[in-house]
Amino acid sequence: MMKIAIAGATGRMGRMLIEAVINAPDLQLVGALEHSLCAQLGNDAGAFLGKKTGVEITADIAKALSDAQFLIDFTRPEGTMAHLAIAKNTGTKMIIGTTGLSLDQIADLKQTSEKLAIVFAPNMSVGVNATFKLLEIAAKMLSQGYDIEIIEAHHRHKVDAPSGTALKMGEVIAEALGEKLDDVAVYAREGRTGERKEGSIGFATIRGGDIVGDHTVLFAGDGERIEISHKSSSRQSYAQGSLRAARFLQNQTSGLYDMQDVLGLRK
Repeated sequence: MMKIAIAGATGRMGRMLIEAVINAPDLQLVGALEHSLCAQLGNDAGAFLGKKTGVEITADIAKALSDAQFLIDFTRPEGTMAHLAIAKNTGTKMIIGTTGLSLDQIADLKQTSEKLAIVFAPNMSVGVNATFKLLEIAAKMLSQGYDIEIIEAHHRHKVDAPSGTALKMGEVIAEALGEKLDDVAVYAREGRTGERKEGSIGFATIRGGDIVGDHTVLFAGDGERIEISHKSSSRQSYAQGSLRAARFLQNQTSGLYDMQDVLGLRK
């Protein structure tokens, strides 16, 4: 049995992960983390499902990770880095879906991965990662005569924009075109912007309601346009992808991986 701890245990994603772990025959829930002000500290992690897991929700990171082989973390950057600091000592491999990490935090992640196996991906969905591959192929085929725009929509509670998935899409496309995203990205337009700059990759962000996650990349040419879209109707796809990432890490002792590695799509 693979022993799993879940960070952000009472959140929407945390609960989905807990349910997925409980229902998986090869996984065992051994830890459930929350922040120190959470009203549900001390409760059984499976209470929302009407099930007893014997795992109490705790703010004690070391306690939650003491018996865990893997930690799945979809929290916020400051929480993820605090968890990472303890995971170094416990040897707990991490599956990180947190977005909005700074360059310094990503550098810390890379340094830690020299001794600890980590999967870090802006989106754990298998479908989204298949979409990344389709975008790479499309970008190479449509490298001339097409303008590229990335439109993403998420729920009202999301705190970062553009989404990590949208940025990854931009990175995949830019790399396929032989560019760096930082050199060609346009994140905002307002007022008299002038004509669209050739070769740029535009981003548009929508926030509202309970939208789980919609992403569309538009390749607009003269007389035609191609749209490649992925729409999430449930966080279940993220949860199942995370479990797949944990199973991948069983055979890894160190290194920083993403879902392209997990799915065998890496060149």
